[in-house]
Amino acid sequence: MKQLSTFLPPERTLMGPGPSDVSPRILNAMARPTLGHLDPLFIELMDETKSLLQYAFQTENALTMPISAPGSAGMEACFVNLVEPGDKVLVCVNGVFGNRMVENVERCGGEAIVINNQWGTQTDLNTVEDLLAKHPDIKVLAFVHAETSTGVRNDAKALCELANKYQCLTIVDAVTSLGGIELKVDDWGIDAIYSGSQKCLSCVPGISPVSFSDRAVNLIQNRKTKVQSWFLDMNLIVGYWGSGAKRAYHHTAPVNSMYAMYESLLMLREEGLENAWQRHQRGHEALAQGLEALNLTLAVDKNYRLPQLNVVEIPSGVNDADVRQRLLNEFNLEIGAGLGEFAGKVWRIGLMGYACKPRNIDHCLAALKQVLK
Repeated sequence: MKQLSTFLPPERTLMGPGPSDVSPRILNAMARPTLGHLDPLFIELMDETKSLLQYAFQTENALTMPISAPGSAGMEACFVNLVEPGDKVLVCVNGVFGNRMVENVERCGGEAIVINNQWGTQTDLNTVEDLLAKHPDIKVLAFVHAETSTGVRNDAKALCELANKYQCLTIVDAVTSLGGIELKVDDWGIDAIYSGSQKCLSCVPGISPVSFSDRAVNLIQNRKTKVQSWFLDMNLIVGYWGSGAKRAYHHTAPVNSMYAMYESLLMLREEGLENAWQRHQRGHEALAQGLEALNLTLAVDKNYRLPQLNVVEIPSGVNDADVRQRLLNEFNLEIGAGLGEFAGKVWRIGLMGYACKPRNIDHCLAALKQVLK
């Protein structure tokens, strides 16, 4: 039998699609004494975390909170609460995570009307409007703001304007966008949105911030059927993540991970949202310039590429897996492989949160130069 001992991971530089590097300040927060999940001091921290999330999302939505599970659970929370059997949902797909939205609609018993756009391009707004006009009974428009599999930024503001014009709700995937690029929930009229802790927030994985508009909350409270998931039923969980000192027990929150979530949001507030957006853009520009010097090409048009998730074409004759393995083994550097249609064709280089800094960019470029030589 193998002799087991304490696990001591190496110190990697995480520049893939997530998780991203975690600040020592956040790791230190996790090491603090655990409180009970109904302790008055922890409830106070919950209220402050909610306020910080409202700032990050740029919303005053009362139902804004971190779900005690990863971003995939945040996605499911939005769909199971808003989609009932028979509901029509228009889903924009231009990558892996749009397809996951389709899966959620179907598992809720809804009818998914799917718009497929070429990977590496934006969702076509004219097609969206044509289908909204053709199907006036569409209840929800669902789309990914920052498609992690392709490095594409969809025009969230314009898509929300279309949804409002045709009087349907919106569900928005902001897993990779929150904290990295402009995102304004209230100004854009987003009804339900979810994100993840491990991307541009640079927190540890396992927490999913969500926010629901008053219009969405009213719909949830007046459903004809029970929410498909007990754990993710907002009618129940709001009793724990509500307001005031008295909270109803729903589940045992991951207390120390919530310390980390609070600290990461506090760091974002201290930096300032606009400053964080600008830092990601500057990092992207520096990385793009360095990649060009290595004769490497970014796969996405500069007008809608993500600064925090850079998709790089793999040169002809270069073995994808061998390069990534050498970067990991020789330089302790992680970059991401392509997914779906992009598998074996691109690398995904993340510049998210704490990982978006000159030292990491220089390290990545120097390592790639050495390996590709």
